[in-house]
Amino acid sequence: MIPESEYILEMEGISKEFPGVKALNCVDFRVKKGTVHALIGENGAGKSTLMKILNGIYTPDSGIIKFKGKEIKLRSPYDAIKNGISMIHQELSPIPNMTVAENIFLGREPLIGRVPIVNDKEMINKTRELMRSLEINIDPCALMRDLSIANMQMVEIAKAISYNSELIIMDEPTSAISEKEVSHLFKIIKNLKEKGVSIIYISHRLDEIFKIADEVTVLRDGEYIGTESIEKITREKLIEMMVGREIKQMFPKEEAPIGEVILEVRNLTKRGVFYDINFKVRRGEILGIAGLMGAGRTEVVESIFGLSSYDAGEIYIKGKKVKIKSPIDAIKNKIALITEDRKSGLFLPLSVRDNIIMASIDSYIKGPFIDGVKVDEFCNKQIEQLKIKTPGLMQIVKYLSGGNQQKVLIARWLLTYPEILILDEPTRGIDVGAKAEIHRLITKMAKEGKAIIMISSELPEILGMSDRILVMHEGRITGELYRKDANQENIMRYAMGITS
Repeated sequence: MIPESEYILEMEGISKEFPGVKALNCVDFRVKKGTVHALIGENGAGKSTLMKILNGIYTPDSGIIKFKGKEIKLRSPYDAIKNGISMIHQELSPIPNMTVAENIFLGREPLIGRVPIVNDKEMINKTRELMRSLEINIDPCALMRDLSIANMQMVEIAKAISYNSELIIMDEPTSAISEKEVSHLFKIIKNLKEKGVSIIYISHRLDEIFKIADEVTVLRDGEYIGTESIEKITREKLIEMMVGREIKQMFPKEEAPIGEVILEVRNLTKRGVFYDINFKVRRGEILGIAGLMGAGRTEVVESIFGLSSYDAGEIYIKGKKVKIKSPIDAIKNKIALITEDRKSGLFLPLSVRDNIIMASIDSYIKGPFIDGVKVDEFCNKQIEQLKIKTPGLMQIVKYLSGGNQQKVLIARWLLTYPEILILDEPTRGIDVGAKAEIHRLITKMAKEGKAIIMISSELPEILGMSDRILVMHEGRITGELYRKDANQENIMRYAMGITS
């Protein structure tokens, strides 16, 4: 039996209920000093809720929290920071019109004299020194709105570390960063661990868990399932603990009849972003687009969908040249885009029903009214098909887990009955069980004759699901691989711009 003194954190009997949802049911969770402790489970398992309680964002309905052997009450993130606990959140919420330095030191800016005037020079120097110590190359004076999502994530990581906390919670810290940046983060974690800092690490990427964690705790449906040493557990056993069943096939790719070319892009160019993009997609085909962060993948599909403009090039649908100047034009041409950032696509204060029906409301208007019966019928069908965990159609979306929010977004676009479906990081932040469900759905849609474009930063997903793969580097297509010829080495060579 390990003495209590070896634990920096002990959470005992933690319960939390939201309207219609029992998020946590008498959960126990303990973390040893100076270790990396992974916390995993399917979406809706209660991981983020438990950590928000530890960060003072939520108050538990019951249970106690001990930190360094002493019971503490956490009523706000400020209380958590005072006690030596900081958190890197899964959902980024920077203040876009403020600088990197201002975001990092918000609420604790260095001041000049008695008059509350911010010492900008000192704040910038502190930020520069912090970035230097973490080997992060980001200008402290840059506006957050001008940063990539990956760099915003690195700023969030730097901010959490800047508090010099004894326990740092990392909620999906690698969901928006490249493999190179992931390696960098692991180096930072190793250095923190050597200094005696404890890390709680939440991730759906099991490879990461086995690389950096010492122990792992599994939650399922708001309940504690177990804690194991990483050295003593297999990947298969961990998945079984998470989902309550064995997942035999993560990438259920089936052969689908490949039909006519439905979408063709010719010489699409947006100066400074991407250049001379040429490709075709056929009915029944899953076209994967791979590349490192900043390669221009998202920008290309956003231009095709009308979310942003392009300077030159042509788009053809079923052989006919089309002008797509807005998402409305795209929807009329039977194109759907599921964006990489679900927060930008969802209306969080609205219900599941309202979010699902948002893009296809015109189809359900009956005279001056909305046909509510038809709406409910189709929404319930999507909830069942996608296995969305929700108490009902009127559940407010912000109370769903991140993965279930993503499924709501997918359901919305499926109800527009697209012929061309663009999926940008469709399984980011989604657990292994839900990933398999999404992959099955993608395969099903391809077999129904839809043309699928799928962007993913996870090479196993690209390799497991794609019929053909385009690889981008610095705004250009550097390689094209058919399924039979594709492997991780070839993709990475093209992603790094090595074409010979």
